[in-house]
Amino acid sequence: MSETPVKQQSTTAYYGQAVASFAVALGATAVGIYSLDVSGWIRAFLAISVLYLTTSAFTLAKVIRDRQEADQIISRVDQARIEKILAEHDPFKPAA
Repeated sequence: MSETPVKQQSTTAYYGQAVASFAVALGATAVGIYSLDVSGWIRAFLAISVLYLTTSAFTLAKVIRDRQEADQIISRVDQARIEKILAEHDPFKPAA
């Protein structure tokens, strides 16, 4: 009666689409910043802001993934403990 968690695997197409989408978004932002009619300092500030936002997004995604994986491990350990207790329990054994 134990449920084995299903590990979801991303397909190559999904991975490729995610990478392409990220590249297009970053490229479009870079072109937009470059074509602004402002001074170089403002362009540099916006470029640094985009890079900081990008690294922050990657860090946030990693932290969320790590927490989710840790929660799954704890859940599996708890489930194994419950299964062990249920397997060892004998309702017909007289109380000592």
